[in-house]
Amino acid sequence: MKESAWGKRVRGWAGCVGLVFAATAQAAPGNWDQLPVDRLIVKFKPQATQAVARSLQDKTLPAALQRLDSLHQVKSRLIRRVATGAHVVRLEQSRSLGELDTVLRDLINDPDVEFVEPDLRVFPALVPNDPLYASQWSLQELAGGIRADLAWDSTLGAGVVVAVLDTGIRPHSDLLANLLPGYDFVSDTFMGNDGNGRDADPSDPGDGVAAGGCGSGVPSEDEASSWHGTHVAGIVAARGLNGQGIAGVAPEAGILPLRVLGRCGGYTSDVTDAIYWAAGYAVAGVPNNPNPARVINLSLSSSAQASCSQTYANAIDQARAAGAVVVTAAGNRNANADLYPPGNCPNAFTVAASNRNGGRADYSNYGSLVDVAAPGGSMRFLDDPGGILSTANNGTQAPAGDSFVFYQGTSMAAPHVAGVAALLFAAKPAALAEEVEDLLRASARPFPAACNGCGAGIVNADLAVGVISGQVATSLPADLALVFKGTNGKFVKDANVPGEGTISYRAEISNTGPETATDVEFSNLLPLGVTVESIQPSQGSCSADGAACALGDLSLGETATVSVVVRTTNDQKMDFQGQVGSALYDPDLTNNFVIKRMGGSLGLSLLVMLLLLAGRRFGIRRF
Repeated sequence: MKESAWGKRVRGWAGCVGLVFAATAQAAPGNWDQLPVDRLIVKFKPQATQAVARSLQDKTLPAALQRLDSLHQVKSRLIRRVATGAHVVRLEQSRSLGELDTVLRDLINDPDVEFVEPDLRVFPALVPNDPLYASQWSLQELAGGIRADLAWDSTLGAGVVVAVLDTGIRPHSDLLANLLPGYDFVSDTFMGNDGNGRDADPSDPGDGVAAGGCGSGVPSEDEASSWHGTHVAGIVAARGLNGQGIAGVAPEAGILPLRVLGRCGGYTSDVTDAIYWAAGYAVAGVPNNPNPARVINLSLSSSAQASCSQTYANAIDQARAAGAVVVTAAGNRNANADLYPPGNCPNAFTVAASNRNGGRADYSNYGSLVDVAAPGGSMRFLDDPGGILSTANNGTQAPAGDSFVFYQGTSMAAPHVAGVAALLFAAKPAALAEEVEDLLRASARPFPAACNGCGAGIVNADLAVGVISGQVATSLPADLALVFKGTNGKFVKDANVPGEGTISYRAEISNTGPETATDVEFSNLLPLGVTVESIQPSQGSCSADGAACALGDLSLGETATVSVVVRTTNDQKMDFQGQVGSALYDPDLTNNFVIKRMGGSLGLSLLVMLLLLAGRRFGIRRF
């Protein structure tokens, strides 16, 4: 693999700079999902808007809320109008989502109400554990890295604005050169922890909180300040070639810090206002944004399961219409990402977290709505270098001095993708958001380790920049096709081991050209409880666990095979999955991913299902 001259220079100074890593230990998210709902977002119908505007000015209660109080004894007050045209309503007595169910159903049936939804809290999507370049495996290592160093000969991201919607920013010496004037959108003064509401200062005063400080016994123990926004900003665009610290993915991109999270999280209504403002739209009471963003990073996720709210959907759709890519963290619940906003919203570009080996990080959410994966790290102890190193602060509560720490989480994965998107916009300023998103998926490389539900692959800065800048010829691509064939395809009982048996199948990888496919990789994704007994490729080699095979090159018209025997105690039919890719651009990825149902002891015919990727995976636009 080639190494850029810029990458060599970074290695030169990173190896000789002696810095003290100040690490901050912080508990993993515990009982945040137990916080009750204390605010609603209500969109009133056009015939009621003038009356609602008068109520807001006069601090009186609109008719719909009066009727709600009469029906359910729900005391509430109107707070403000949000950028979508809806209004924030504070409940005097907070309630669980289950307790609110009847209230919301009755309010939506009110003649003055168009829609209503809980103003859910979101939280930084990291799993903190807890500090320039030599330690940044996520940018450069072949197994789990995004190969950013190979893209830096073409672009460093100059001229592109990336909005980081997070806890705010510290004036870290490794960020200052790339910081743009931002804004503080946290409207709740307690959450803000800075003595006021919204203002033009996005500085992070700290989000540390004592046990129970958020109410309802949340959090369960004291939590130190995370300096989460500073860490995320450093991953995107810490300044490179400045003789200190680390390098960001796009080391010359502009960082637009927008504070939406504070003590005890942040509200959907504040986040969505910031999305509008970041994309260049006017927001009431806030000066216009002179630096609209091409990329908006949301390293945050709801701790409670919910569908994508209308408020989030509208904001993300409008940002996309303005030409911005909205990158979101999938979340850290080791659960289905399809159930957690805002990553489950249409037009959100959702990112799962991978570890240093290129497999799914054990905390990462996964699912059908995940677009790609990126390094989020995996840590087992304080200062574990398997995490993601970035900029931070060494204050445990209030700000102190600059530091660099390792964190892990989908919060760390999302800014890797945001940084690559910035490189793409810098390489082709006229690129459309849809073009950048499709290329991020289509150029992603196969997972070298198991990563079920992680999207198209690991984001690949080198190939993506090569394609968009014209250095990689897409007119003469490799076109790989994968099929699974059962050598017997059904569960065969083991006469010597009661309750166990084997299933045999063969993966066939063909290159329909017109170019030779280079560095072909096959990922074998097995159902739970199934282990590989033997795996034999016709060329190249496979890992001991059978999860990944490096098959080398594949000429036009050639086919490579991988014969697999697996062992299981399950005699029912199960879905086996496979994925192929190569280092050469492959524009038609609909035949690169296969699901085949195999197993079953009754000898039923096999069901072969090619996954027609009409979702957001593998470069096909999802509507």
